[in-house]
Amino acid sequence: MAPVNEGNAAASPCMIIQQTTNTNINNNMPHIPGNYNDIKTNNDKADEEFRIYSVKDSPKRVVEHYRDMRMFHTVDFYRKMEQKYDFSNGNYRRLMTIEEAFAELENYVDSSDPDLELPNLLHLLQTAEGIRRAGHPDWLQLTGLLHDMGKIMFLWGTGDDGQDGYSPDGKQWALGGDTFVVGCQIPNDAIIIFPEFNLLNPDMHNEKYNTLYGMYEPHCGLDNLCFAWGHDEYMYRMLVANNATIPRAGLDMIRYHSAYCLHDKGAYKHLLKEPEDEERLEWVRLFNKFDLYTKDGSNDLRTSIDDLLPYYRGLLEKYNLGGKLKW
Repeated sequence: MAPVNEGNAAASPCMIIQQTTNTNINNNMPHIPGNYNDIKTNNDKADEEFRIYSVKDSPKRVVEHYRDMRMFHTVDFYRKMEQKYDFSNGNYRRLMTIEEAFAELENYVDSSDPDLELPNLLHLLQTAEGIRRAGHPDWLQLTGLLHDMGKIMFLWGTGDDGQDGYSPDGKQWALGGDTFVVGCQIPNDAIIIFPEFNLLNPDMHNEKYNTLYGMYEPHCGLDNLCFAWGHDEYMYRMLVANNATIPRAGLDMIRYHSAYCLHDKGAYKHLLKEPEDEERLEWVRLFNKFDLYTKDGSNDLRTSIDDLLPYYRGLLEKYNLGGKLKW
Protein backbone atom coordinates (compact mmCIF):
# COMPACT_ATOMS: atom_id res chain seq x y z
CA MET A 1 0.00 0.00 0.00
CA ALA A 2 1.27 3.47 -0.83
CA PRO A 3 1.44 5.53 2.38
CA VAL A 4 0.10 9.04 2.67
CA ASN A 5 2.80 11.71 2.70
CA GLU A 6 3.68 12.53 6.29
CA GLY A 7 4.59 16.15 5.61
CA ASN A 8 2.61 19.18 6.71
CA ALA A 9 -0.98 18.28 5.89
CA ALA A 10 -2.02 21.92 6.03
CA ALA A 11 0.29 22.68 3.11
CA SER A 12 -1.97 20.84 0.69
CA PRO A 13 -5.76 20.82 0.47
CA CYS A 14 -5.67 17.41 -1.24
CA MET A 15 -4.35 14.07 -0.12
CA ILE A 16 -0.75 13.69 -1.26
CA ILE A 17 0.21 10.19 -2.36
CA GLN A 18 3.84 9.31 -1.67
CA GLN A 19 5.43 7.97 -4.82
CA THR A 20 7.13 4.68 -4.02
CA THR A 21 8.00 4.07 -7.65
CA ASN A 22 11.25 4.27 -9.58
CA THR A 23 12.33 7.88 -10.18
CA ASN A 24 15.73 7.05 -11.67
CA ILE A 25 14.85 8.23 -15.16
CA ASN A 26 16.89 9.88 -17.87
CA ASN A 27 17.25 13.55 -16.98
CA ASN A 28 17.56 14.61 -20.63
CA MET A 29 14.49 16.42 -21.93
CA PRO A 30 12.50 14.38 -24.47
CA HIS A 31 12.53 15.48 -28.07
CA ILE A 32 9.11 16.80 -29.07
CA PRO A 33 8.83 16.51 -32.85
CA GLY A 34 7.46 19.49 -34.70
CA ASN A 35 6.11 17.28 -37.47
CA TYR A 36 3.74 14.54 -36.35
CA ASN A 37 3.51 12.66 -39.63
CA ASP A 38 5.61 9.82 -38.24
CA ILE A 39 3.23 9.53 -35.28
CA LYS A 40 -0.11 9.94 -36.99
CA THR A 41 -1.93 6.88 -38.24
CA ASN A 42 -4.98 8.86 -39.36
CA ASN A 43 -3.51 10.77 -42.31
CA ASP A 44 -6.95 11.68 -43.65
CA LYS A 45 -7.31 14.14 -40.79
CA ALA A 46 -5.30 17.38 -40.55
CA ASP A 47 -3.77 18.35 -37.20
CA GLU A 48 -6.27 21.18 -36.73
CA GLU A 49 -9.16 18.75 -37.19
CA PHE A 50 -8.38 16.94 -33.96
CA ARG A 51 -9.97 18.12 -30.69
CA ILE A 52 -12.71 20.29 -32.18
CA TYR A 53 -14.78 21.48 -29.24
CA SER A 54 -17.57 24.03 -29.60
CA VAL A 55 -21.25 24.17 -28.87
CA LYS A 56 -21.88 24.63 -32.60
CA ASP A 57 -19.55 21.95 -34.04
CA SER A 58 -19.21 19.24 -31.38
CA PRO A 59 -21.59 16.28 -31.10
CA LYS A 60 -24.44 16.89 -28.67
CA ARG A 61 -23.18 14.17 -26.32
CA VAL A 62 -19.79 15.91 -26.06
CA VAL A 63 -21.32 19.31 -25.32
CA GLU A 64 -23.55 17.81 -22.62
CA HIS A 65 -20.61 15.93 -21.16
CA TYR A 66 -18.54 19.09 -20.71
CA ARG A 67 -21.48 21.07 -19.40
CA ASP A 68 -21.90 18.43 -16.70
CA MET A 69 -18.16 18.35 -15.98
CA ARG A 70 -18.10 22.08 -15.40
CA MET A 71 -21.27 21.97 -13.34
CA PHE A 72 -20.45 19.10 -10.98
CA HIS A 73 -16.67 19.00 -10.48
CA THR A 74 -16.17 20.83 -7.21
CA VAL A 75 -13.88 20.54 -4.21
CA ASP A 76 -16.58 18.64 -2.32
CA PHE A 77 -17.02 16.16 -5.17
CA TYR A 78 -13.26 15.60 -5.35
CA ARG A 79 -13.17 14.78 -1.65
CA LYS A 80 -16.14 12.44 -2.03
CA MET A 81 -14.41 10.50 -4.81
CA GLU A 82 -11.12 10.50 -2.92
CA GLN A 83 -12.88 8.69 -0.08
CA LYS A 84 -14.83 6.36 -2.35
CA TYR A 85 -11.69 5.22 -4.19
CA ASP A 86 -9.39 5.18 -1.19
CA PHE A 87 -6.51 2.67 -1.25
CA SER A 88 -5.16 3.38 2.26
CA ASN A 89 -5.25 0.76 5.01
CA GLY A 90 -5.54 -2.03 2.46
CA ASN A 91 -8.74 -0.72 0.88
CA TYR A 92 -9.68 -1.73 -2.65
CA ARG A 93 -12.84 -2.61 -4.59
CA ARG A 94 -11.81 -5.71 -6.52
CA LEU A 95 -8.77 -7.86 -7.25
CA MET A 96 -8.19 -8.20 -10.99
CA THR A 97 -5.35 -8.71 -13.42
CA ILE A 98 -4.74 -6.06 -16.05
CA GLU A 99 -6.13 -8.41 -18.69
CA GLU A 100 -9.28 -8.97 -16.66
CA ALA A 101 -9.68 -5.21 -16.45
CA PHE A 102 -9.21 -5.01 -20.23
CA ALA A 103 -12.09 -7.45 -20.63
CA GLU A 104 -14.31 -5.24 -18.48
CA LEU A 105 -13.42 -2.21 -20.62
CA GLU A 106 -14.05 -3.91 -23.96
CA ASN A 107 -17.45 -2.36 -24.57
CA TYR A 108 -16.82 1.02 -22.96
CA VAL A 109 -16.72 3.98 -25.39
CA ASP A 110 -15.69 7.44 -24.18
CA SER A 111 -18.62 9.85 -24.56
CA SER A 112 -16.31 12.87 -24.18
CA ASP A 113 -14.03 12.13 -27.14
CA PRO A 114 -15.00 13.63 -30.53
CA ASP A 115 -12.13 11.84 -32.32
CA LEU A 116 -12.83 8.18 -31.60
CA GLU A 117 -15.81 5.82 -31.58
CA LEU A 118 -13.86 2.62 -30.87
CA PRO A 119 -13.63 0.79 -27.53
CA ASN A 120 -10.97 2.10 -25.20
CA LEU A 121 -8.87 -1.08 -25.36
CA LEU A 122 -8.20 -0.40 -29.03
CA HIS A 123 -7.19 3.19 -28.33
CA LEU A 124 -4.81 1.96 -25.61
CA LEU A 125 -3.19 -0.48 -28.03
CA GLN A 126 -2.99 2.20 -30.73
CA THR A 127 -1.19 4.53 -28.32
CA ALA A 128 1.19 1.88 -27.00
CA GLU A 129 2.06 0.58 -30.45
CA GLY A 130 2.64 4.12 -31.74
CA ILE A 131 5.10 4.74 -28.91
CA ARG A 132 6.75 1.37 -29.58
CA ARG A 133 7.16 2.07 -33.30
CA ALA A 134 8.80 5.40 -32.48
CA GLY A 135 11.47 3.58 -30.46
CA HIS A 136 10.67 5.05 -27.04
CA PRO A 137 11.51 3.08 -23.85
CA ASP A 138 9.39 0.12 -22.84
CA TRP A 139 8.08 1.88 -19.70
CA LEU A 140 6.66 4.59 -21.98
CA GLN A 141 5.02 1.93 -24.16
CA LEU A 142 3.44 0.40 -21.05
CA THR A 143 2.26 3.85 -19.97
CA GLY A 144 0.47 4.14 -23.31
CA LEU A 145 -1.25 0.82 -22.72
CA LEU A 146 -2.43 1.77 -19.22
CA HIS A 147 -3.16 5.47 -19.42
CA ASP A 148 -6.96 5.33 -19.80
CA MET A 149 -7.61 2.22 -17.71
CA GLY A 150 -8.86 4.32 -14.80
CA LYS A 151 -12.19 4.39 -16.61
CA ILE A 152 -12.67 1.01 -14.94
CA MET A 153 -14.34 3.09 -12.21
CA PHE A 154 -17.56 2.65 -14.18
CA LEU A 155 -17.80 -0.79 -12.53
CA TRP A 156 -18.53 0.90 -9.21
CA GLY A 157 -20.02 4.15 -10.45
CA THR A 158 -23.49 5.57 -10.95
CA GLY A 159 -24.99 8.14 -13.26
CA ASP A 160 -25.43 10.49 -10.31
CA ASP A 161 -21.66 10.49 -9.85
CA GLY A 162 -20.97 10.76 -13.59
CA GLN A 163 -19.61 7.22 -13.84
CA ASP A 164 -22.23 5.26 -15.77
CA GLY A 165 -20.37 3.30 -18.41
CA TYR A 166 -23.02 0.63 -18.85
CA SER A 167 -25.64 2.68 -20.67
CA PRO A 168 -24.95 3.88 -24.23
CA ASP A 169 -25.88 7.42 -23.19
CA GLY A 170 -24.73 7.12 -19.59
CA LYS A 171 -23.36 10.10 -17.71
CA GLN A 172 -19.55 9.85 -17.74
CA TRP A 173 -18.45 13.30 -16.59
CA ALA A 174 -16.32 11.82 -13.79
CA LEU A 175 -14.66 9.19 -16.00
CA GLY A 176 -13.18 11.10 -18.94
CA GLY A 177 -12.75 14.50 -20.49
CA ASP A 178 -10.40 17.48 -20.19
CA THR A 179 -9.69 18.21 -16.53
CA PHE A 180 -9.07 21.46 -14.67
CA VAL A 181 -7.96 22.40 -11.17
CA VAL A 182 -10.77 22.55 -8.63
CA GLY A 183 -10.56 24.96 -5.73
CA CYS A 184 -9.51 28.02 -7.70
CA GLN A 185 -10.70 30.15 -10.60
CA ILE A 186 -11.43 28.11 -13.75
CA PRO A 187 -9.54 29.52 -16.77
CA ASN A 188 -11.52 31.35 -19.40
CA ASP A 189 -11.51 32.03 -23.14
CA ALA A 190 -9.00 30.09 -25.25
CA ILE A 191 -7.36 28.43 -22.23
CA ILE A 192 -10.12 25.90 -21.60
CA ILE A 193 -12.74 24.29 -23.83
CA PHE A 194 -16.35 25.41 -23.35
CA PRO A 195 -15.54 28.39 -21.09
CA GLU A 196 -19.19 29.43 -21.38
CA PHE A 197 -20.01 26.70 -18.84
CA ASN A 198 -17.62 27.95 -16.14
CA LEU A 199 -20.20 29.89 -14.17
CA LEU A 200 -22.33 26.77 -13.82
CA ASN A 201 -19.77 25.54 -11.28
CA PRO A 202 -20.95 26.22 -7.70
CA ASP A 203 -17.37 26.83 -6.51
CA MET A 204 -17.14 29.80 -8.86
CA HIS A 205 -19.71 31.48 -6.60
CA ASN A 206 -17.78 30.65 -3.42
CA GLU A 207 -15.24 33.27 -2.37
CA LYS A 208 -12.98 30.57 -0.95
CA TYR A 209 -12.49 29.06 -4.40
CA ASN A 210 -13.30 31.61 -7.11
CA THR A 211 -10.10 33.66 -6.98
CA LEU A 212 -6.86 33.22 -8.92
CA TYR A 213 -5.25 31.21 -6.10
CA GLY A 214 -8.37 29.96 -4.33
CA MET A 215 -7.38 27.40 -1.71
CA TYR A 216 -3.77 27.14 -2.93
CA GLU A 217 -0.53 28.91 -2.06
CA PRO A 218 1.49 30.57 -4.86
CA HIS A 219 3.79 28.05 -6.58
CA CYS A 220 2.61 25.26 -4.29
CA GLY A 221 3.56 22.73 -6.97
CA LEU A 222 1.90 20.33 -9.38
CA ASP A 223 1.41 17.51 -6.88
CA ASN A 224 -0.48 19.78 -4.48
CA LEU A 225 -3.21 20.58 -7.02
CA CYS A 226 -6.57 18.79 -7.10
CA PHE A 227 -7.77 18.20 -10.65
CA ALA A 228 -11.34 17.35 -11.61
CA TRP A 229 -11.67 13.72 -10.54
CA GLY A 230 -11.49 11.19 -13.35
CA HIS A 231 -9.64 8.21 -14.75
CA ASP A 232 -6.28 10.01 -14.58
CA GLU A 233 -6.18 10.50 -10.81
CA TYR A 234 -7.72 7.12 -10.06
CA MET A 235 -5.24 5.20 -12.25
CA TYR A 236 -2.28 7.08 -10.81
CA ARG A 237 -3.36 6.18 -7.29
CA MET A 238 -4.04 2.58 -8.31
CA LEU A 239 -0.53 2.17 -9.73
CA VAL A 240 1.09 3.68 -6.65
CA ALA A 241 -1.03 1.51 -4.35
CA ASN A 242 0.17 -1.59 -6.23
CA ASN A 243 3.83 -0.50 -6.05
CA ALA A 244 4.28 -0.26 -9.80
CA THR A 245 7.86 0.55 -10.77
CA ILE A 246 7.01 2.72 -13.79
CA PRO A 247 9.24 5.84 -13.62
CA ARG A 248 7.76 9.05 -12.29
CA ALA A 249 7.60 10.49 -15.81
CA GLY A 250 5.19 7.69 -16.75
CA LEU A 251 3.07 8.30 -13.67
CA ASP A 252 2.92 12.00 -14.55
CA MET A 253 1.72 11.13 -18.04
CA ILE A 254 -1.10 9.06 -16.57
CA ARG A 255 -2.02 11.59 -13.88
CA TYR A 256 -2.00 14.78 -15.96
CA HIS A 257 -2.60 13.79 -19.59
CA SER A 258 -6.22 15.03 -19.57
CA ALA A 259 -5.29 18.46 -18.17
CA TYR A 260 -4.99 20.11 -21.59
CA CYS A 261 -5.44 23.60 -20.17
CA LEU A 262 -2.30 22.90 -18.10
CA HIS A 263 0.12 21.16 -20.46
CA ASP A 264 -1.21 22.45 -23.79
CA LYS A 265 -2.43 25.97 -23.01
CA GLY A 266 -0.10 26.96 -20.16
CA ALA A 267 -2.66 27.58 -17.41
CA TYR A 268 -1.78 27.58 -13.69
CA LYS A 269 1.80 28.81 -14.02
CA HIS A 270 1.23 30.81 -10.84
CA LEU A 271 0.70 27.52 -9.00
CA LEU A 272 3.61 25.53 -10.46
CA LYS A 273 7.12 25.13 -9.11
CA GLU A 274 9.67 26.26 -11.66
CA PRO A 275 11.57 24.78 -13.33
CA GLU A 276 10.89 21.24 -12.12
CA ASP A 277 7.14 21.16 -12.85
CA GLU A 278 7.65 22.53 -16.35
CA GLU A 279 10.25 19.84 -17.04
CA ARG A 280 7.81 17.18 -15.88
CA LEU A 281 5.13 18.57 -18.19
CA GLU A 282 7.44 18.14 -21.17
CA TRP A 283 7.12 14.38 -20.70
CA VAL A 284 3.33 14.74 -20.60
CA ARG A 285 3.41 16.74 -23.84
CA LEU A 286 5.48 14.05 -25.52
CA PHE A 287 3.02 11.38 -24.45
CA ASN A 288 0.00 13.37 -25.55
CA LYS A 289 1.19 13.51 -29.15
CA PHE A 290 0.80 9.73 -29.26
CA ASP A 291 -2.44 9.75 -27.27
CA LEU A 292 -3.97 12.17 -29.77
CA TYR A 293 -2.44 11.40 -33.16
CA THR A 294 -2.79 7.60 -33.07
CA LYS A 295 -6.59 7.77 -32.70
CA ASP A 296 -7.79 6.19 -35.90
CA GLY A 297 -10.95 4.25 -36.60
CA SER A 298 -9.30 2.48 -39.54
CA ASN A 299 -6.29 1.38 -37.45
CA ASP A 300 -8.23 -1.50 -35.92
CA LEU A 301 -5.86 -3.75 -33.97
CA ARG A 302 -8.48 -6.22 -32.80
CA THR A 303 -7.16 -8.94 -35.10
CA SER A 304 -3.66 -8.39 -33.68
CA ILE A 305 -4.48 -8.53 -29.98
CA ASP A 306 -3.39 -12.15 -29.52
CA ASP A 307 -0.06 -11.36 -31.17
CA LEU A 308 0.52 -8.17 -29.17
CA LEU A 309 -0.46 -9.24 -25.67
CA PRO A 310 2.52 -11.55 -24.92
CA TYR A 311 4.89 -8.60 -25.37
CA TYR A 312 2.88 -6.41 -23.00
CA ARG A 313 2.51 -9.22 -20.46
CA GLY A 314 6.29 -9.19 -20.20
CA LEU A 315 6.27 -5.44 -19.55
CA LEU A 316 3.60 -5.83 -16.87
CA GLU A 317 5.77 -8.37 -15.07
CA LYS A 318 8.86 -6.17 -15.46
CA TYR A 319 7.15 -3.18 -13.85
CA ASN A 320 5.54 -5.14 -11.00
CA LEU A 321 2.04 -5.23 -12.46
CA GLY A 322 1.66 -8.95 -13.13
CA GLY A 323 -0.99 -11.07 -11.39
CA LYS A 324 -3.96 -9.88 -9.36
CA LEU A 325 -3.92 -6.18 -8.52
CA LYS A 326 -5.94 -3.95 -6.21
CA TRP A 327 -8.51 -1.81 -8.01
